[in-house]
Amino acid sequence: MNSNKPVIVAIDHDDYHAEHVGRTQDGLQFFLTTPFEPAISNSQGCEYIALFKFDLSGNLVDSIIDIIGSRGSYDEDARKNKYLARLKELGDVTYQRIEVKPFSINHNGVEIGLITKEPEDEDDIWAVELLPGNYMAFFEPWDSGEYDT
Repeated sequence: MNSNKPVIVAIDHDDYHAEHVGRTQDGLQFFLTTPFEPAISNSQGCEYIALFKFDLSGNLVDSIIDIIGSRGSYDEDARKNKYLARLKELGDVTYQRIEVKPFSINHNGVEIGLITKEPEDEDDIWAVELLPGNYMAFFEPWDSGEYDT
Protein backbone atom coordinates (compact mmCIF):
# COMPACT_ATOMS: atom_id res chain seq x y z
CA MET A 1 0.00 0.00 0.00
CA ASN A 2 1.28 3.41 -0.96
CA SER A 3 -0.03 5.48 1.94
CA ASN A 4 -0.84 5.49 5.63
CA LYS A 5 -4.18 5.13 7.37
CA PRO A 6 -5.49 8.58 8.37
CA VAL A 7 -5.68 9.42 12.06
CA ILE A 8 -6.50 13.14 11.78
CA VAL A 9 -7.81 14.96 8.70
CA ALA A 10 -7.42 18.72 8.31
CA ILE A 11 -10.15 20.74 6.61
CA ASP A 12 -9.30 24.32 5.69
CA HIS A 13 -12.10 26.89 5.67
CA ASP A 14 -13.04 27.92 2.13
CA ASP A 15 -15.94 29.41 0.17
CA TYR A 16 -17.18 26.06 -1.13
CA HIS A 17 -17.95 22.80 0.75
CA ALA A 18 -15.93 23.89 3.80
CA GLU A 19 -17.61 27.29 4.15
CA HIS A 20 -18.89 26.48 7.64
CA VAL A 21 -15.96 24.91 9.50
CA GLY A 22 -14.26 26.42 12.50
CA ARG A 23 -14.48 26.83 16.26
CA THR A 24 -17.21 27.77 18.67
CA GLN A 25 -16.76 30.13 21.60
CA ASP A 26 -16.83 27.17 23.99
CA GLY A 27 -13.78 25.65 22.29
CA LEU A 28 -15.33 23.00 20.06
CA GLN A 29 -14.55 22.46 16.40
CA PHE A 30 -17.55 22.28 14.08
CA PHE A 31 -18.50 21.33 10.54
CA LEU A 32 -21.91 22.21 9.08
CA THR A 33 -22.56 20.46 5.78
CA THR A 34 -25.20 18.99 3.47
CA PRO A 35 -24.77 15.28 2.77
CA PHE A 36 -27.08 13.62 0.27
CA GLU A 37 -28.08 10.24 -1.08
CA PRO A 38 -28.20 10.43 -4.87
CA ALA A 39 -31.42 9.74 -6.72
CA ILE A 40 -30.68 6.52 -8.61
CA SER A 41 -32.73 3.57 -9.86
CA ASN A 42 -35.90 3.33 -7.77
CA SER A 43 -34.57 5.60 -5.02
CA GLN A 44 -35.53 9.28 -4.85
CA GLY A 45 -32.44 9.95 -2.75
CA CYS A 46 -32.43 12.19 0.28
CA GLU A 47 -30.99 15.56 1.33
CA TYR A 48 -29.63 16.16 4.83
CA ILE A 49 -28.21 18.94 6.94
CA ALA A 50 -25.49 17.68 9.25
CA LEU A 51 -23.87 19.57 12.11
CA PHE A 52 -20.84 17.81 13.57
CA LYS A 53 -19.04 19.01 16.69
CA PHE A 54 -15.59 17.83 17.76
CA ASP A 55 -13.35 18.38 20.76
CA LEU A 56 -9.92 19.92 20.22
CA SER A 57 -8.40 16.42 19.87
CA GLY A 58 -10.66 15.83 16.86
CA ASN A 59 -13.08 13.40 18.50
CA LEU A 60 -16.72 13.64 17.43
CA VAL A 61 -18.68 14.75 20.51
CA ASP A 62 -22.07 15.62 18.99
CA SER A 63 -23.97 15.37 15.74
CA ILE A 64 -27.34 16.68 14.62
CA ILE A 65 -28.75 15.29 11.39
CA ASP A 66 -31.82 16.86 9.80
CA ILE A 67 -33.63 15.02 7.01
CA ILE A 68 -34.70 17.61 4.44
CA GLY A 69 -36.45 15.27 2.01
CA SER A 70 -36.20 13.56 -1.33
CA ARG A 71 -33.85 15.19 -3.79
CA GLY A 72 -35.58 18.02 -5.61
CA SER A 73 -38.90 17.65 -3.79
CA TYR A 74 -38.38 19.87 -0.76
CA ASP A 75 -38.98 23.55 -0.16
CA GLU A 76 -35.66 25.32 -0.80
CA ASP A 77 -36.52 28.22 1.53
CA ALA A 78 -37.32 25.78 4.35
CA ARG A 79 -34.00 23.98 3.74
CA LYS A 80 -32.08 27.24 3.77
CA ASN A 81 -33.84 28.40 6.95
CA LYS A 82 -33.06 25.10 8.74
CA TYR A 83 -29.42 25.34 7.66
CA LEU A 84 -29.13 28.93 8.89
CA ALA A 85 -30.87 27.99 12.15
CA ARG A 86 -28.26 25.26 12.77
CA LEU A 87 -25.51 27.78 12.06
CA LYS A 88 -27.07 30.31 14.43
CA GLU A 89 -27.32 27.69 17.20
CA LEU A 90 -23.52 27.61 17.29
CA GLY A 91 -23.41 31.20 18.53
CA ASP A 92 -20.37 33.31 17.74
CA VAL A 93 -17.92 31.25 15.73
CA THR A 94 -14.53 31.68 14.13
CA TYR A 95 -14.21 30.22 10.64
CA GLN A 96 -10.89 28.47 10.43
CA ARG A 97 -9.09 25.19 9.77
CA ILE A 98 -10.28 22.19 11.76
CA GLU A 99 -8.47 18.92 12.41
CA VAL A 100 -10.75 15.97 13.08
CA LYS A 101 -10.69 12.19 13.28
CA PRO A 102 -12.57 10.17 10.68
CA PHE A 103 -15.95 9.00 12.02
CA SER A 104 -19.13 7.29 11.02
CA ILE A 105 -22.61 7.48 12.52
CA ASN A 106 -25.65 5.46 11.55
CA HIS A 107 -28.69 7.68 11.03
CA ASN A 108 -31.82 5.71 10.17
CA GLY A 109 -29.74 3.07 8.40
CA VAL A 110 -27.61 5.60 6.49
CA GLU A 111 -23.88 5.83 7.18
CA ILE A 112 -22.99 9.51 7.57
CA GLY A 113 -19.60 11.01 8.32
CA LEU A 114 -15.99 11.39 7.29
CA ILE A 115 -15.46 7.74 6.54
CA THR A 116 -12.14 6.02 5.99
CA LYS A 117 -11.87 4.06 2.76
CA GLU A 118 -9.25 1.34 2.87
CA PRO A 119 -7.16 0.54 -0.21
CA GLU A 120 -8.70 -2.28 -2.23
CA ASP A 121 -5.40 -3.45 -3.70
CA GLU A 122 -1.68 -2.70 -3.40
CA ASP A 123 -1.84 0.12 -5.97
CA ASP A 124 -4.74 1.85 -4.22
CA ILE A 125 -4.39 4.48 -1.48
CA TRP A 126 -6.20 5.41 1.72
CA ALA A 127 -8.93 8.03 1.49
CA VAL A 128 -11.45 9.74 3.73
CA GLU A 129 -14.78 10.50 2.06
CA LEU A 130 -17.64 12.69 3.26
CA LEU A 131 -20.64 10.38 2.94
CA PRO A 132 -23.29 10.07 1.78
CA GLY A 133 -22.74 11.95 -1.44
CA ASN A 134 -18.95 11.68 -1.51
CA TYR A 135 -18.67 15.38 -2.31
CA MET A 136 -15.44 15.83 -0.36
CA ALA A 137 -12.57 13.34 -0.50
CA PHE A 138 -9.31 13.67 1.40
CA PHE A 139 -5.97 12.05 0.62
CA GLU A 140 -2.43 12.23 1.99
CA PRO A 141 -0.92 14.39 3.24
CA TRP A 142 -3.73 14.38 5.83
CA ASP A 143 -2.68 17.77 7.20
CA SER A 144 -2.92 19.55 3.82
CA GLY A 145 -6.42 20.86 4.57
CA GLU A 146 -7.36 20.29 0.91
CA TYR A 147 -9.99 18.01 -0.60
CA ASP A 148 -11.18 16.76 -3.97
CA THR A 149 -14.79 17.07 -5.11
